[in-house]
Amino acid sequence: MAETAYVPRLRAVYDKDIRGKLVEQFGYANAMQVPALEKVVLNMGIGEAVNDRKKVELAAADLALIAGQKPVVTHSRKAIATFKLREGQAIGAKVTLRKSKMYDFVDRLVNIALPRVRDFRGLNPKSFDGKGNYSLGLKEHLVFPEIDYDKSGETWGMDITICTTATTDDEARALLTAFNFPFRQ
Repeated sequence: MAETAYVPRLRAVYDKDIRGKLVEQFGYANAMQVPALEKVVLNMGIGEAVNDRKKVELAAADLALIAGQKPVVTHSRKAIATFKLREGQAIGAKVTLRKSKMYDFVDRLVNIALPRVRDFRGLNPKSFDGKGNYSLGLKEHLVFPEIDYDKSGETWGMDITICTTATTDDEARALLTAFNFPFRQ
Protein backbone atom coordinates (compact mmCIF):
# COMPACT_ATOMS: atom_id res chain seq x y z
CA MET A 1 0.00 0.00 0.00
CA ALA A 2 1.56 3.28 -1.13
CA GLU A 3 1.62 6.17 1.33
CA THR A 4 0.17 9.42 -0.01
CA ALA A 5 2.35 12.52 0.30
CA TYR A 6 1.11 15.35 2.52
CA VAL A 7 0.00 18.37 0.49
CA PRO A 8 -0.70 21.54 2.49
CA ARG A 9 -4.19 23.01 2.05
CA LEU A 10 -2.85 26.28 0.64
CA ARG A 11 -0.65 24.47 -1.92
CA ALA A 12 -3.68 22.52 -3.16
CA VAL A 13 -5.67 25.77 -3.47
CA TYR A 14 -2.74 27.33 -5.39
CA ASP A 15 -2.51 24.41 -7.83
CA LYS A 16 -6.27 24.16 -8.34
CA ASP A 17 -7.49 27.78 -8.42
CA ILE A 18 -4.89 30.51 -8.00
CA ARG A 19 -2.52 29.44 -10.79
CA GLY A 20 -5.37 29.52 -13.35
CA LYS A 21 -6.55 32.95 -12.17
CA LEU A 22 -3.04 34.40 -12.49
CA VAL A 23 -2.59 32.97 -16.01
CA GLU A 24 -5.94 34.52 -16.96
CA GLN A 25 -5.08 37.88 -15.35
CA PHE A 26 -1.52 38.32 -16.69
CA GLY A 27 -1.64 36.09 -19.82
CA TYR A 28 1.44 33.95 -19.17
CA ALA A 29 2.58 31.80 -22.11
CA ASN A 30 4.64 29.40 -20.00
CA ALA A 31 3.58 27.63 -16.78
CA MET A 32 6.93 28.52 -15.17
CA GLN A 33 6.16 32.25 -15.50
CA VAL A 34 3.27 32.01 -13.02
CA PRO A 35 4.41 33.51 -9.70
CA ALA A 36 4.60 31.19 -6.68
CA LEU A 37 5.71 31.40 -3.06
CA GLU A 38 9.43 30.66 -2.81
CA LYS A 39 10.24 31.03 0.90
CA VAL A 40 9.19 32.77 4.09
CA VAL A 41 11.82 34.22 6.44
CA LEU A 42 10.90 34.89 10.09
CA ASN A 43 13.23 37.12 12.08
CA MET A 44 13.22 38.21 15.73
CA GLY A 45 15.67 40.89 16.79
CA ILE A 46 16.02 40.89 20.57
CA GLY A 47 17.30 44.26 21.76
CA GLU A 48 17.27 43.26 25.45
CA ALA A 49 19.74 40.45 24.64
CA VAL A 50 22.56 42.93 25.31
CA ASN A 51 21.82 42.71 29.05
CA ASP A 52 20.44 39.16 29.30
CA ARG A 53 21.72 36.30 27.12
CA LYS A 54 18.86 33.99 28.10
CA LYS A 55 16.35 36.16 26.22
CA VAL A 56 17.73 35.09 22.83
CA GLU A 57 17.33 31.42 23.80
CA LEU A 58 13.74 32.05 24.94
CA ALA A 59 12.97 33.91 21.70
CA ALA A 60 14.54 31.11 19.64
CA ALA A 61 12.41 28.54 21.48
CA ASP A 62 9.25 30.56 20.77
CA LEU A 63 10.27 30.98 17.12
CA ALA A 64 10.79 27.20 16.88
CA LEU A 65 7.23 26.67 18.14
CA ILE A 66 5.82 29.15 15.61
CA ALA A 67 7.81 27.88 12.63
CA GLY A 68 7.94 24.17 13.43
CA GLN A 69 11.65 24.23 12.63
CA LYS A 70 14.80 25.05 14.61
CA PRO A 71 15.88 28.69 14.16
CA VAL A 72 19.42 30.01 13.73
CA VAL A 73 20.71 32.40 16.40
CA THR A 74 22.05 35.58 14.77
CA HIS A 75 25.12 37.39 16.08
CA SER A 76 26.24 41.01 15.80
CA ARG A 77 28.76 41.76 13.07
CA LYS A 78 30.46 44.66 14.80
CA ALA A 79 30.68 46.33 18.19
CA ILE A 80 28.61 49.46 18.88
CA ALA A 81 29.57 51.08 22.17
CA THR A 82 26.49 53.30 22.51
CA PHE A 83 24.26 50.18 22.47
CA LYS A 84 26.66 48.23 24.73
CA LEU A 85 26.93 45.70 21.90
CA ARG A 86 30.03 43.54 21.43
CA GLU A 87 31.08 41.84 18.21
CA GLY A 88 29.78 38.27 17.93
CA GLN A 89 27.14 38.73 20.63
CA ALA A 90 23.82 36.87 20.14
CA ILE A 91 21.14 39.43 19.26
CA GLY A 92 18.30 37.54 17.59
CA ALA A 93 17.00 34.46 15.82
CA LYS A 94 15.78 33.72 12.31
CA VAL A 95 14.31 30.80 10.40
CA THR A 96 13.67 30.20 6.69
CA LEU A 97 10.65 28.12 5.73
CA ARG A 98 10.22 26.41 2.37
CA LYS A 99 7.77 23.98 0.75
CA SER A 100 5.09 22.44 2.99
CA LYS A 101 6.18 24.21 6.22
CA MET A 102 6.03 27.53 4.36
CA TYR A 103 2.48 26.89 3.10
CA ASP A 104 1.35 25.76 6.56
CA PHE A 105 2.84 28.90 8.14
CA VAL A 106 1.23 31.26 5.59
CA ASP A 107 -2.12 29.51 6.17
CA ARG A 108 -1.82 30.04 9.96
CA LEU A 109 -0.61 33.63 9.49
CA VAL A 110 -3.52 34.71 7.28
CA ASN A 111 -6.34 32.75 8.94
CA ILE A 112 -5.35 32.70 12.63
CA ALA A 113 -2.58 35.15 13.57
CA LEU A 114 -3.49 38.33 11.64
CA PRO A 115 -7.16 38.32 12.77
CA ARG A 116 -5.90 38.14 16.39
CA VAL A 117 -3.78 41.32 16.06
CA ARG A 118 -5.19 44.16 18.14
CA ASP A 119 -6.52 47.18 16.15
CA PHE A 120 -5.76 45.43 12.84
CA ARG A 121 -6.82 47.50 9.84
CA GLY A 122 -5.16 45.46 7.09
CA LEU A 123 -1.66 45.00 5.71
CA ASN A 124 0.16 47.87 4.03
CA PRO A 125 -0.11 47.30 0.25
CA LYS A 126 3.09 49.34 -0.32
CA SER A 127 5.47 47.05 1.61
CA PHE A 128 6.78 45.35 -1.54
CA ASP A 129 10.45 45.69 -2.44
CA GLY A 130 10.10 46.20 -6.22
CA LYS A 131 11.07 42.63 -7.07
CA GLY A 132 7.99 40.78 -5.82
CA ASN A 133 8.87 40.23 -2.14
CA TYR A 134 6.64 41.38 0.72
CA SER A 135 7.64 42.26 4.28
CA LEU A 136 5.50 42.82 7.34
CA GLY A 137 6.14 43.28 11.02
CA LEU A 138 4.20 42.09 14.02
CA LYS A 139 4.47 43.98 17.32
CA GLU A 140 3.99 40.84 19.40
CA HIS A 141 4.56 37.18 18.68
CA LEU A 142 1.74 36.15 21.03
CA VAL A 143 -0.83 36.28 18.21
CA PHE A 144 0.26 32.79 17.13
CA PRO A 145 -1.74 30.00 18.82
CA GLU A 146 1.43 27.95 19.49
CA ILE A 147 2.62 30.49 22.07
CA ASP A 148 1.09 30.14 25.53
CA TYR A 149 0.62 33.65 26.93
CA ASP A 150 1.05 32.50 30.55
CA LYS A 151 4.32 30.62 29.95
CA SER A 152 5.89 33.30 27.75
CA GLY A 153 6.72 36.20 30.05
CA GLU A 154 8.05 38.40 27.26
CA THR A 155 6.48 39.79 24.11
CA TRP A 156 8.75 40.30 21.12
CA GLY A 157 8.10 41.68 17.69
CA MET A 158 8.97 39.79 14.57
CA ASP A 159 9.62 40.50 10.90
CA ILE A 160 8.09 38.27 8.26
CA THR A 161 9.39 38.38 4.68
CA ILE A 162 7.50 36.48 1.99
CA CYS A 163 9.65 35.83 -1.08
CA THR A 164 7.86 35.05 -4.33
CA THR A 165 9.01 34.20 -7.85
CA ALA A 166 7.08 37.21 -9.19
CA THR A 167 9.12 39.77 -11.10
CA THR A 168 6.94 42.82 -10.36
CA ASP A 169 5.06 44.11 -7.32
CA ASP A 170 1.73 43.91 -9.16
CA GLU A 171 2.19 40.19 -9.85
CA ALA A 172 3.21 39.55 -6.23
CA ARG A 173 0.26 41.60 -4.93
CA ALA A 174 -2.12 39.58 -7.12
CA LEU A 175 -0.58 36.32 -5.84
CA LEU A 176 -0.81 37.31 -2.16
CA THR A 177 -4.32 38.70 -2.60
CA ALA A 178 -5.32 35.33 -4.07
CA PHE A 179 -3.92 33.73 -0.90
CA ASN A 180 -6.37 35.97 1.06
CA PHE A 181 -3.79 38.39 2.46
CA PRO A 182 -5.87 41.21 4.00
CA PHE A 183 -4.43 44.28 2.29
CA ARG A 184 -5.73 47.77 3.18
CA GLN A 185 -7.87 49.41 0.51
